[in-house]
Amino acid sequence: MADFIERILILAKTYPSPSAKYVETSCVAGVNEQGQLRRLYPVPFRLIEEGQQFKKWQWVSARVKKSNNDNRPESHRIYVDTIECDAEPLSTKNNWEERWVWIDRLPAFTNFKDIDGGREKALVSLALLRPKRIISLDITPARNPDWTEDERAKLLQEQMQGSLFDEAEAKRQVRELKKIPFDFYYRYVCDTPDGEVEERHKIVDWEVGALYWNCKRSHGKGWEAPFRAKLEGNLTGKNLMFLMGNQHRFQDQWLIISLIYPPMQKPIQNPQVPLF
Repeated sequence: MADFIERILILAKTYPSPSAKYVETSCVAGVNEQGQLRRLYPVPFRLIEEGQQFKKWQWVSARVKKSNNDNRPESHRIYVDTIECDAEPLSTKNNWEERWVWIDRLPAFTNFKDIDGGREKALVSLALLRPKRIISLDITPARNPDWTEDERAKLLQEQMQGSLFDEAEAKRQVRELKKIPFDFYYRYVCDTPDGEVEERHKIVDWEVGALYWNCKRSHGKGWEAPFRAKLEGNLTGKNLMFLMGNQHRFQDQWLIISLIYPPMQKPIQNPQVPLF
């Protein structure tokens, strides 16, 4: 299939996880102007990191091509040297008015089993989930607290894709990327025709990783209390949704790749303050 230029609103940027058994190195996802979801790769993590090439809720224009080796319909190769970004992310003013236009166009579900059923029937691999309620945030130690040499090699390979960096610069950036020594999971409830069902999925949103490091810097060993205050307190008081994504090799394995959290109420005068 030929490549083409497309405008895409970025909705997900995940923290690199080359060590996890079923997790791809990174994921960037968004929605195009026709309301179709897109998974984009390869995107070096230097372009994903907060404050770098593009942000969540920012429109980008780039040359893309349907993946030849990934049967998931949303998966597209992006030519990173063609990326052009709009000046600013979509505003949160007026109850997320600009953002709601695109949230409402996403394929949305209230039951995770329906998402996985879409995978079985039509290879659906990205979808918006609206859980009924959050039960808790589970925090577990990662298998290894730091990158192994094999993981660093995988990160270096990922960072150099697209020939954006020379090897010395890529190695410096890999050294600076810190591994999160914990895994984070939401346990939540969905309504189904047979009643409420509890689910549990890992969160890999880059913003959650950044929140961990911010709490670690500001509170040291006491990082967990403010971290939970955001993810169990602040966000659960909003209209919290999950952008779910599955994985190439093991497509029945799903992750929460992005948290989407418009305010529950509809404020009239004050713009919504970003969480992260």
